Amino acid sequence: MATNSDSLYAARAPIFPKRVSGPFRRLKWQIMAVTLGIYYFVPWIRWDRGPDLPDQAVLVDMAGRRFYFFWIEIWPHEFYFVAGLLVMAGLGLFLFTAALGRVWCGYTCPQTVWTDLFILVERWVEGDRNARMRLDKAPWSARKWRLRLTKWTIWLLISVATGGAWVFYFTDAPTLALDLVTLNAHPAAWSAIALLTATTFTFGGFMREQICIYACPWPRIQGAMMDEDTLTVAYREWRGEPRGKGLRRRAVAEAAETTTRAAGPQIGGRSPAIPMPGMPTGVGGPIPDNAPGDCIDCNACVNVCPMGIDIRDGQQMACITCALCIDACDEVMGKIGRPRGLIDYIALADAPAEREGRAPRSVWRHVLRPRNIFYFALWGGIGLALVFALFIRPDIELTVAPVRNPTFVTLSDGAVRNAYDVRLRNKHGEPRDFTLGVTTSSDLSLSVEGVAETSVEVPADAQALTRVYVTAPAGAKAAQGDTTDLRIWIMDDISGERASAPTTFNGRGTR
Repeated sequence: MATNSDSLYAARAPIFPKRVSGPFRRLKWQIMAVTLGIYYFVPWIRWDRGPDLPDQAVLVDMAGRRFYFFWIEIWPHEFYFVAGLLVMAGLGLFLFTAALGRVWCGYTCPQTVWTDLFILVERWVEGDRNARMRLDKAPWSARKWRLRLTKWTIWLLISVATGGAWVFYFTDAPTLALDLVTLNAHPAAWSAIALLTATTFTFGGFMREQICIYACPWPRIQGAMMDEDTLTVAYREWRGEPRGKGLRRRAVAEAAETTTRAAGPQIGGRSPAIPMPGMPTGVGGPIPDNAPGDCIDCNACVNVCPMGIDIRDGQQMACITCALCIDACDEVMGKIGRPRGLIDYIALADAPAEREGRAPRSVWRHVLRPRNIFYFALWGGIGLALVFALFIRPDIELTVAPVRNPTFVTLSDGAVRNAYDVRLRNKHGEPRDFTLGVTTSSDLSLSVEGVAETSVEVPADAQALTRVYVTAPAGAKAAQGDTTDLRIWIMDDISGERASAPTTFNGRGTR
């Protein structure tokens, strides 16, 4: 029977990240503003596509089975565009991870963005790290209830706005907003908003790092994407160890200076890669082996980490490379007069060189590697192929499906007739008349069911299904034989654009 120490489950310990300032924190704020702005603002952008067509710039029209993105319109049979974009997204994730580690997780992942926003609200309502820790441990009181309810209310409002913005991508935003205000929205809209509100509130407020560690599969995949040349957030332990507090550091430094004066000039001893103020640097007396490194064990890197890990323990699955520990450590290094970069974006392959005091390779040597170039070439190739396919796709299309029951009909005059269901697609923003025709080596004629002419009107940005009959005279070879190849054509009566689809004609010999 498993004991508590063998348990596979550990209850969540609340994490209270400390406020930090620095270039990476500012970058995260900027990315948060841009991503949230895009998410909330895009559904309200208008785009004129003509009468009877949606004027929302970005719209996933489930009822009309269309995806609109500004001037681009994707039909159901063109789903390969969406599949191509998904493949590009995956390759882009591989590329950035191989080059810079989990930058997606640290800066642009929705879980990270909304968690950052929730922490900002938490800090604004309850105070910084120490105040939130004291409040968490304090017994429930009127003040604690007031602060928690205020925080949860703001979280809930953000979550409702998140769910509401998402459903705006699937229907006309102003119309849905009015329906929501007047309580006339479809139950599906209310259900989607409720579900997204609950998940945002729970994931961003109470399951922050657990989503990244347990629910998200990417931490387990990233190991295959990264190698020793990947630039990622890491601790220069050869420069920071052994750790020492202020008094111990002063005592060791004074002992080293005393030894230096007593021994006189000499060469030897241990020399740190970056010398401490007041310490000999290899010339003079020997430096004690227990001379502390630059890390003063202040735990600033741990206190600001939203995942609650210690980067000094090495690479960890929970690390999202948000780089806030770099900002915190650089601030401390500046205060104690030591060079910045004790925690930094570094590649493990550069560790031996840095230990010996040599300069690491340039950033571009790590980024422009064959593996990354291959990812980029593949990513760019798929993108160019999608753009090319987008520009060459026709504005009119048709598909032809022969009617198989029966495969042919013998008319009273001995002629043989086949029926076909022809689906016409008009991608123009106005109705168009299409004229149908047939080409083949045999003597065949075409007619349209229900009309005397061979012209069919197709509404704007829509498709029409019509039945077409192809007939072979009684004495024709096509009527007597097995199958005859033919091609059904359509022509736009306004632009003259043509499209066709191949099919076969079944004669009496097919019995």
